[in-house]
Amino acid sequence: MNVLVTGATGFVGRQLVDAMLTETDHDVTVLVRDATAYEPPGDVTVVEGNVLEPGGFEASLEQIDVAYYLIHAMDARGDFAERDRRGARNFALAANAVGVERIIYLSGLGSDADKLSSHLASRREVESILAMGDAEVTVLRAAVIIGDGSASFRMIRQLATRLPVMVTPQWIRTPCQPIAIDDVVAYSLAVLERPETAGETYEIGGPDRLTYREMLLQTAEIITGRRPLIIPVPILSPRLSAYWVGLVTDVPKELAYPLIGGVRNPVIVTDDRLARLVDVEPTPFEVAVRRAVSTEAGTDERLEAVTRPGRDAE
Repeated sequence: MNVLVTGATGFVGRQLVDAMLTETDHDVTVLVRDATAYEPPGDVTVVEGNVLEPGGFEASLEQIDVAYYLIHAMDARGDFAERDRRGARNFALAANAVGVERIIYLSGLGSDADKLSSHLASRREVESILAMGDAEVTVLRAAVIIGDGSASFRMIRQLATRLPVMVTPQWIRTPCQPIAIDDVVAYSLAVLERPETAGETYEIGGPDRLTYREMLLQTAEIITGRRPLIIPVPILSPRLSAYWVGLVTDVPKELAYPLIGGVRNPVIVTDDRLARLVDVEPTPFEVAVRRAVSTEAGTDERLEAVTRPGRDAE
């Protein structure tokens, strides 16, 4: 099978390409914005292009059977939702033109009955745009992904380990079902091999349902052996929270703001059909955190690469 991975320089894309090369025999093509800055991990075809610019990326879709769409436009400049919308529309049109059979998209958890944050609402819009073409779309919805290189986890880790006392917004009590990067990759590969998952939307998560407070406390204890004092207050807006995160962590406030905006939405799995369909052993939160912090070397450079304007982000 000929498979395209977009967003190959991003956190999930890098891991997925590595796993595909070692665990499958598919022919892999990757789409990157700057081929000179990308070091292929193995025998892959590298195509340079930008989905925001029609006429420059379409060659990556030639002879492709299945495409992973892992592009998200949260970065430092402009309207990320508009860029997400434009990129998805361009990609769907190009995939339609060459007869791509299937698109696999990594989206975000969150109930459509809630008022979704701009971050999660944009993910939903991309789902709809990709589904307008002839290709069957498989959607995987995940919450916070735990792994070395994840902007969300980096924010949690640095907050947990840098402050002995935290005054936090009420979102600290919001429930979340984090998932290890290894499990995200495993589910992504599993749906590729199962044609019956085409056209379906699945929710994926780890075995632990935790509040953000519990994630901060557990992360701090795992890394430092101590638990910070966390005091929720009702006065911190998402924007103020983003500035606060920007002061305490090295996650840019422009990226922190949409991430913080999303934590007001409960993000838990309510539909476990995929977990019952495929054989993926879910990784406990504690194990995922220990794996992430044990492979931290080089994270700063990778985070900078995926959060630079126009780059692929988590």
